[in-house]
Amino acid sequence: MNTKKKGIPRLLEIAGEKRGLLIGSSILSAISAILMLLPYIAVYFIMAELLKNASNLTGAHSSYMMKWGMVALGGLLGGVIFIYGSGLMSHAAAYRILYRLRVRLSAHIGKLPLGYLSNTSTGIIKKTFEQNIGKIETFVAHQLPDMVNVLITGVVIIILMLTINPLLTIAAMIPPILGFYIQMKKRSGQAAKESAKSYYDALERISTSTTQYVKGIPVVKVFGRTVRSFRKFYDDMIAYRDYCVQYTDHFQNTYISAKILLNSTLIMILPVGILLIGKQGTNLSLTQTILFFIIIAPAMASPMSKFMGFASALGDISEGVARIDDIFSQKTMEEPKYPKLPSLYNLEFKNVSFSYNAEDESTRKEALTGISFKAKQGSITALVGPSGSGKSTVANLIPRFWDIQQGKISIGGVDIRDIKTNELMNLVSFVFQDTFLFNDTVFENIRLGRPSATKEEVYAASKAAQCHKFIEKLENGYETIVGGGDMHFSGGEKQRICVARAILKNTPILVLDEATAFADPENEYNMQLALRELIKNKTVIMIAHRLTTIQDANQIIVMNQGKIVEQGDHNILIDKEGLYKKLWDAYTMASNWGLGKGVDLNENFL
Repeated sequence: MNTKKKGIPRLLEIAGEKRGLLIGSSILSAISAILMLLPYIAVYFIMAELLKNASNLTGAHSSYMMKWGMVALGGLLGGVIFIYGSGLMSHAAAYRILYRLRVRLSAHIGKLPLGYLSNTSTGIIKKTFEQNIGKIETFVAHQLPDMVNVLITGVVIIILMLTINPLLTIAAMIPPILGFYIQMKKRSGQAAKESAKSYYDALERISTSTTQYVKGIPVVKVFGRTVRSFRKFYDDMIAYRDYCVQYTDHFQNTYISAKILLNSTLIMILPVGILLIGKQGTNLSLTQTILFFIIIAPAMASPMSKFMGFASALGDISEGVARIDDIFSQKTMEEPKYPKLPSLYNLEFKNVSFSYNAEDESTRKEALTGISFKAKQGSITALVGPSGSGKSTVANLIPRFWDIQQGKISIGGVDIRDIKTNELMNLVSFVFQDTFLFNDTVFENIRLGRPSATKEEVYAASKAAQCHKFIEKLENGYETIVGGGDMHFSGGEKQRICVARAILKNTPILVLDEATAFADPENEYNMQLALRELIKNKTVIMIAHRLTTIQDANQIIVMNQGKIVEQGDHNILIDKEGLYKKLWDAYTMASNWGLGKGVDLNENFL
């Protein structure tokens, strides 16, 4: 039986470590609620005194009324002070909960296999971090203290009214209870949960579509299109608009009816009061009682109205917590119970098979099948082959971005699954073809490779990656913000910065995925010199489409359709007249191609 907590209980469980602050905030909020009722009571006693001396107001005790006036002022000031203290404590708890929750969520996502991130849109994760967690902050910081305040206010008012006159109390409570019931009935149940889910689904789709649209604006502009041409974004906006209109139509009558009922206490009090006067006759005591209810009963409207808002908030919180828990429920990469560390850095694939869709065996299509090879320390192993042959998949399996379904990958004879994730990441450096720079200074982007690096070490890595000169020419040098203002680097410049990052990390295993793809001929030559220095005594896996860059590799592994079809050095593979020879001929022919040379690029080499 699944006994996992949901909704508010789950939220309080998440907030467990800050429960003391929340309890303190609730206590202060309860005290504030009681103090805030004193002005109503004071007004009653003042009005009662005036009513008692209605025939001769000069007989009213001014000191008595002044005393109650001071009580009202004191209650108001005290209520404000206590609610302020309550807010401070609830905000402190909320921000600490948010900080810990976002850190935990980030750490958890960092431990998930790349398959989860590949199959989950950035918009969904972004929305969870921003809106779902942000609503938890709103609830903890504002709505939770308000809920306690409203609850105490309602309970105290009801007790006071019941003590004075039960019949008038029942009359006063009928409209707000009826309004609250109508509202809760509409907002609770399976239909309300499905409505909240639909709302969040719509927001996630818009978040995802917006991210894609912003990234695709250059394409949209190049083809002279408008937002309507980006069908996914346009359709999601229209769907969200239609949902909001439908939601409003669905709830507007209920909301208006509940609001009217909440503010209709006098409609029931006055007829019952007249009825009592008719039975008991006019007397000062009964008149004062009716007066008390006329003054105090409307104070119930505000708490009950807030409770209606809480009903909607509780649905949002429940759905938001469910989506946060959905991420936490994703299975992380398993850590070894008895971790090991290799002393050597030879890399070996032994009969490795892998599928990106490993769950459903009936539809599984293997990306790699029976991959076996050894990459010795201090040597370069190049992976070549047509697009989609599995080269990048092999590289991504080395740092356990995914776990294999069959076979073994080992470093120095130690299975990578027996190495702690953080230790494994300290053994492997990556330079991707698709580079990524953070919105930070150039210096910090490079130092990401080794946060403890000194300024001199960062400069040395930059010089080795052939990017020191162009960085120094920037207006703010290494302190230039990447992406800030008009500062945007070319593809080659970004790639060299990423190479500097890898040089600084200085790991024993290096994976280069088209590391010189965006370099011009001059810089490519300089980067080759830098990489040649970098790879000394390292195990290097190099993925390349420019076959001239891997001619001197110790071994070249030729892949096709997820399998190794050839293996050897450049000269051996050329002599084999196999796939590598065809790739080489196609590459050299394309390199010599020019307008008017009459080269048929449509020739089928493979």
